[in-house]
Order: sequence, then C-alpha cells, then structure tokens
Amino acid sequence: MSIRGRVAIVGVGETAYYKHGRAPESEFALALRAILSACEDAGIDPRQVDGFASYSNDRNDPSRLAAALGLPELRFSNMQWGGGGGGGSAAVGNAAAAVAAGYADCVVVFRALAQGQFQRFGSAPPGGTVSGEAALTFPYGLISPAQRFAMRVMRFMHDHGVRPEAQRAIALASYHHAQSNPRAVMHGRPLSAEAYDASRWIVEPFRLYDCCMENDGAAALVLVAAERARDLRRPATYLLGVAQGSEYRNAARGHNAPTYASASFTTVAPHLWEMAGLGAKDVDVVQSYENFTGGVLMSLVEHGFFAPEEANEFLTFDNLIAPRGRLPLNTSGGNLAECYMHGLELQIEAVRQLRGQSTSQVESARVGLVISGPMVTPVSSMLLGTEDTL
Repeated sequence: MSIRGRVAIVGVGETAYYKHGRAPESEFALALRAILSACEDAGIDPRQVDGFASYSNDRNDPSRLAAALGLPELRFSNMQWGGGGGGGSAAVGNAAAAVAAGYADCVVVFRALAQGQFQRFGSAPPGGTVSGEAALTFPYGLISPAQRFAMRVMRFMHDHGVRPEAQRAIALASYHHAQSNPRAVMHGRPLSAEAYDASRWIVEPFRLYDCCMENDGAAALVLVAAERARDLRRPATYLLGVAQGSEYRNAARGHNAPTYASASFTTVAPHLWEMAGLGAKDVDVVQSYENFTGGVLMSLVEHGFFAPEEANEFLTFDNLIAPRGRLPLNTSGGNLAECYMHGLELQIEAVRQLRGQSTSQVESARVGLVISGPMVTPVSSMLLGTEDTL
C-alpha cells in the first residue's frame, strides 16, 4: 500500500507576503486569494474543488471557504494536529490520501496567517495558566520556541563537535537564493558572513539570522489523481512518498525525551524512503523548514545526507547553493528569507523546481524533498518527482 505516483500537485498559488501584522486584508480573504491563484495555475474552475486540508490550527473554516468559492459540495476536510510547522507535508499527504481513497476528487492544501488580526504566532499564549509541558517550563522562564529548541541544538552540536559555521552556511544559502526571488521579503537585502557573525544573540546557539521571520499571507496547492493530472495545464508533480509521526516518547514532559538532541525524524525518515523506493543520494534539491538553522542541520542528518560528524565538511555555502551545489537548499529563500508562510511556501518551491520554474533553478531537477517542522512533534516529510521518476 503506497501513495507513490497515484496523486499529483497540479497548481500552486500564493499571495504577496507581508511583515507580521501588515496584511491589508483579512486572513480569510488571503486564504481565498491563494486558493484562487492555485486553481488558476492548474487551469481548473475553483468550483471543481471538493476538499480542503490544512495544519497548525488554521482558522479558516472549510465550509466557509466552500461557500465563498461557490463549491457545489464539500466532500472532505482535514486538519493536521500540531501548533508548529510539522504538519506542512502531512497535510499534503492527508489530501493525497483522500484523493487516492475516493473521498474527494480535487483537494486544496492551504495555510493562511494574518497575525495583526489575531495573536502573534510566536508569542506565549494569553492567560495566567498553562498546562502540559509549559507548566514545567514557563514558570522558570523557558517560554519561547527559540529557548526551547536551542537546548536541543546545543546538545547536538556539543555531542558531535559541530561548529557555528555550519548553521551560518544554512542562513547564507537562504539569503543568497532570496536575492534572485522577487517574491521574497528579504529580496534586495543580502546577508554576508560578517553581518551574520555580528548579529545579536537570540539564545545560544542562535543568532538573529538563524531564526525564521514572522509574516502574513497565504499559500495553497491543488491535488488531483495522477490520471487526471496529465490533462491539465501544468506539468504534474507527483507524490513519491509522505511520512509523518514522532519518535518514542517524543513529547515527554520536562525536556525528558529519550532522544533529546533530535529534529524528530529518526523514525519518520525511514518510512519516507521506503515508500518512495529512494534514498538521500537520489534527491536533487531540498526545501527544509527553518524554524531555526540548527533544526535544518539535524533534519539533514536524520534523513541520511551525512553523518553528524560530517556536518562541518558538508554544510558549506558552496555546497548548499543552486544551481550546482552538492545539495541545493531552500532555493526560494525559505522561512529565513522568502517568507514564513508556516512552511507551505517550501512545498510551492519544490513544485517550481521540478517544473523548471524556480528563480534559483537546479539543473535537471527530478526529485525534491520537503522537510516540515524540525524539533516539533509530530513532524512530516514528503518526496516529489517528475513524471519520469515513476
């Protein structure tokens, strides 16, 4: 049983991206604009959509979207658990499963954020009480995502002798690619190694440029069955594999998980490779969610691109940039420099790479990997391929 080659992404769309709190329209309107843009890209009437999938508690109700778009009926709706970006690839997998099972014929995966109209996404929850892990950390000042994840990365870097330059290379590659991408929020604002090193500490080992941006906007993808995809406007991009989940006791309270210095993919990545019948050596380009650069580093290790002790040698600027780097990474600018659309912009960039439409195109790209949500739980990954990979 596999999703491999049975479902394709046939349309991608997005709004303009804004600094958090600056969106000129409602979050709902942004979602609709991205969905309409994805349908136009696919060359289908929006009223052919009959399902929606999202993640991270997106606020835009599927029945309301269906009414606004004039859908004859809504046949499928799905929300992936988890407050972080770990559901980005899982939402695509859930949508694909619905199409493959016949629950719906045309499913849109979307994410929208307009933080000025709601709570700022990265801030602590309002109110005077907390529960779960937060009850064991918040009273002692361990509150922000940067604080919580820094501890995991610091442990990993200490255990394996990873130098700060490895994180710096990830940040520099993202900013480099953003300079070719007019959609990127950081387009026209290049980053040098000297500026990175001079930037302020957020929490060790993260400097300012190791941390993702906070943005408003929306993004969407359209999925249909592979047979139908071949008759549509754009070259189809096929799902080769999707995996989601978490490690043993991954959410153990009080930072007490047995596998602590981890991006949470140690059990997920093997399922992905098995479903796709591929390995790390087959991947031409990677789009990895950057909540923080250290999470990208650990994710690449856990997906088998290099051993932890090889990180300093592998993670260099020249290795990570398109078109001819050893492993081109986050070729639109990613969460660090294109936009923090909660990672769904990474899926869009993976599709563009395989269509040959990226602003930092990798030569003859056939297989693209998307990694969603390092260090949160659950996490997810997906592999996309061109038709000749089937």
